[in-house]
Amino acid sequence: MVLPITFITLIWVIKIAEIVIGVSFINFGIYPREIKGLIGIISLPLIHADWNHLLSNTLPILFLGTGIYYFYPLSSKKVILIIYLFTGILVWLFARPTYHIGASGLIYGLAAFLFFSGLIRRDKRAITLALLVTFFYGSLIWGVLPVDPGISWEGHLFGALTGIICAFIFRKSDPYKRYDWEDEPDDEEKPEISYDKN
Repeated sequence: MVLPITFITLIWVIKIAEIVIGVSFINFGIYPREIKGLIGIISLPLIHADWNHLLSNTLPILFLGTGIYYFYPLSSKKVILIIYLFTGILVWLFARPTYHIGASGLIYGLAAFLFFSGLIRRDKRAITLALLVTFFYGSLIWGVLPVDPGISWEGHLFGALTGIICAFIFRKSDPYKRYDWEDEPDDEEKPEISYDKN
């Protein structure tokens, strides 16, 4: 829970600094296949175009980030780091030649990881979370398609692909914790009922 809140605080401080200083940090985003764009691999998720962009990414980061730490405490840091870095690297290698900014790629990566981990592990808790992710963020699927030239659909796509790959890589880490109620037999002995026949 600490890391998602720290990350959210950081992206808000960066946006406030932009406003106070009166500059734009968009040039610190990823510009594919240009040396100047390499810094964006680190700074891509930290920079947002405007308040709406920032607000739309804040709650998903909090919800998904908290979910991954709660359900996958052993692998969560590795998964987040891989999604963070490899989404940026893939955007730099393959995306359109324009500045790419925002935490959406990270969000897509976390959502994909949680969804596919739940399915792969057949973990009831993770599947429940996966269904919640699908319910609240099911519209994410359309974000991986080039429907809006102003949106980095490549960041969404590469984030999601990285999340899916992580779900397979880490499928055996964080062993599933069983609860007492799960160990109860399905077919409990039913008490014998006696009654009078008239």
